[in-house]
Amino acid sequence: MEKIKLMISKMKRFLREAKVELKKVTWPTPKEALASTSVVIVVVIIVSLFLGVVDLGLTKIIRLVLG
Repeated sequence: MEKIKLMISKMKRFLREAKVELKKVTWPTPKEALASTSVVIVVVIIVSLFLGVVDLGLTKIIRLVLG
């Protein structure tokens, strides 16, 4: 029973400390969040296209070498 009380006490302390830390966070505005999300999506698309082209090129080169 003591172990359970100790564990509950630790969980309460953790949640209290987490709440304090979350109050310190500077949350982005919806406009900033949308801008950041847009940048991430564009970068992912560009990197995906680049890797697709590289993969296609390497596949063709390997097929030429191996016959």
